[in-house]
Amino acid sequence: MEQPPKTGRGIKSDETLFALIESLRELDGAGVTELAERLDVAKSTIHGHLTTMREHGFVVKHGTDYHLGLGFFDYGQYVRGQQSIFRSGMQAVDELEEATGEMAWLITHENGKAMYLYGRGGQNDIDINTILGTWAYMHCNSGGKAILAHLPEEQIHAIVDEHGLPARTENTITTREALFDELAQIRDQGYALNLSEDLKGVHAIGIPLTFEGEIQGALSIAGPAHRLSRARCEGEVLDQLRAATDEIELNLAYR
Repeated sequence: MEQPPKTGRGIKSDETLFALIESLRELDGAGVTELAERLDVAKSTIHGHLTTMREHGFVVKHGTDYHLGLGFFDYGQYVRGQQSIFRSGMQAVDELEEATGEMAWLITHENGKAMYLYGRGGQNDIDINTILGTWAYMHCNSGGKAILAHLPEEQIHAIVDEHGLPARTENTITTREALFDELAQIRDQGYALNLSEDLKGVHAIGIPLTFEGEIQGALSIAGPAHRLSRARCEGEVLDQLRAATDEIELNLAYR
């Protein structure tokens, strides 16, 4: 997928609106004064944006604070439903969770980052709803690396230029040379590992999902390192992932 160019010629009022939405998310709701001070924008401007969004169902007001509304959920559900791998992969993810007892994820990508499109939690005390729909750096995510390995080289360079290679743990790849070496290995072996590269004590394995020669996303299994060892990843779990991938790609072909 091509990344949209950043021209710096965006409309200022739109930039303010998106900054406002992001602030409401980060603050878990806020009042006009707090938002105006945070964004260094006039209170009248903030109030105008909030009034318009409230009229269209994108914010709600509780007391003096504004919060993001369910209008965003409606659009988010629509966008996710438009993803062919979502429609084709849900059942396979459910079956993987049941078979492995670990977290199973369907991952896609856009603008140089990976997104958790659908998942199941396995035998873990993790609320996956806090992860679904969030972005992840691709260089330290098993599904992200599986996707990166199947993108054109110039696009990978552009992604690194834009997002960098931030260290999430001491195991994270942080140089282009190391990244390209690993991507070559991933292409050869057909899967990507994340051995505590994103979160300490968490291992994951991802396999690319392709259709008609184009990368569509990835399927991954993640869990605590003591349970999801490298040997298990590259043994039974890899076999289960490959079978699920075949199922998803077959579904893609007949949808």
